[in-house]
Parts: sequence; C-alpha cells; structure tokens
Amino acid sequence: MSSGKRSRNVFDPQSKEPFKLSRSKLENFLKCPRCFYLDRRLGIPQLRQLPFTLNIAVDHLLKKEFDVYRAKGEPHPLMKANGVNAVPFQHPDLDIWRENFKGIQYHHKPTNLIITGAVDDVWQTPMGKLIIVDYKATSTDKEINLDDEWKIAFKRQMEIYQWLFRQSGFKVLNTGYFVYVNASKSRPTFDGHLHFDVHLLPHKGDDSWVEPAILEAKKCLMNNTLPEPHTECEPCAYRRESQKYEVGGHGS
Repeated sequence: MSSGKRSRNVFDPQSKEPFKLSRSKLENFLKCPRCFYLDRRLGIPQLRQLPFTLNIAVDHLLKKEFDVYRAKGEPHPLMKANGVNAVPFQHPDLDIWRENFKGIQYHHKPTNLIITGAVDDVWQTPMGKLIIVDYKATSTDKEINLDDEWKIAFKRQMEIYQWLFRQSGFKVLNTGYFVYVNASKSRPTFDGHLHFDVHLLPHKGDDSWVEPAILEAKKCLMNNTLPEPHTECEPCAYRRESQKYEVGGHGS
C-alpha cells in the first residue's frame, strides 16, 4: 500500500547540506507555494501525471536530428530558413545537461540550493554566445504562437535555463527559440504516419525574476507554517472539496 509520503528529497531546515531544487519545482512554487511546501518540505507530492510518450518520442528524434548537424558543425536547415546565424553547440557536458534529474546545475550560495534544469538544446553564434532552445510538440488547428496565458510557464522555463547557463559562466543571448512541431489532423488517412509542421518561435527572455523567486522559495521552505492555498490551484481546490467528505462530513 502506498504511503503517499516520501522520505527522500525532503528539505530539512536544520541540514547544512545543499538541497537540489529543479527548474520544474521552482515553477511549482510560482504556481502554488502550498503545493510546493507539501511536496518539498513535507514529502507529500502532487499526483503524478502520465508521461506524454508521443511528445517524448518527438523530443528524442529532434535531438538526434540536430545532433547530426552538431557533429558536422553546420546549421540545421530550420536555422537557415529562419535566418538564425548559429550552429548546434558542441560541448562535452551536453548529454548531462539534457538528462533529467541531472541537467545543468548551479549552487546558489545565498540559499544553499542547487538549481537544476535539463535543457533540450543549445546553439552557438559565431561570436561564441549561446542560444537556449526548447522543443515543444502539439496537435492543434490553432495558430502556433506563445500568446496563450498558460504558456508563461514555457517562457519561464527558457529563462531559468538562460539564468543557469549565465551563472555557469557562459555568455547567453536574451533571445532563445522554441522548436514547436504541430501534428497535422487534416490528412485524409493515418497510414501509420504523423505529419508535423515545424515552427521556430523566438522568445526574448528576461531572467531578472529568477533570483528573487529562488530567495522566496527558500524562505517558504524554512517556514514552519503551511502556506495558504492558491485561489487558482486545482490540487488545492480538490483537497478542499474532498475533505468535506473524508473527515466525517457530508459535503455541506
């Protein structure tokens, strides 16, 4: 029987050891400090979402495709078509930077937190500056852009990566790119194939929010009081409603 609570990767305010905090966990803090606290401080995680296996496959194939041009030191045709003067970046740590649960890491000394993030790709300009790249996959009839309100999380994701690389001593362009692929639903038959339209969307990042967010996340972890539920948090709303029935109530 699952206990619903874990003992590993739980923040201890008394510990002097650095504590790892992933990019996604920092995003969780921004969305709802209460859920973040329950997870990282008390060891009660949110319910796991099933992985989007098709998205994972697309991500893997895109990496393999860009790696072909990385090995040749040449720009990918998508880069040429969009006027991006760069080539896929060659670095011995690239596979580590891409790996979940490892990624690029930076020890933020003021908080003693190790911030981590697994990047999809990195390109390099002729001047040696890095361009952070993230892959996204979808299937929609809507225009592919970054205008939807919920895509603020995509933008923050890129900006944290930009911050991590800058803290690690790299020169990083403010503008990063999303390689956004959209599976077409307009074809008459499936025939065992999906056809993707590929879009390259620029985003001018601003990582000035990252440092304050890390400081606030550490303050939250050090607190002995559970934060208030976020008004727009669905897990908090679920717990609130379910407790009406689970603690001897009748839903009234």
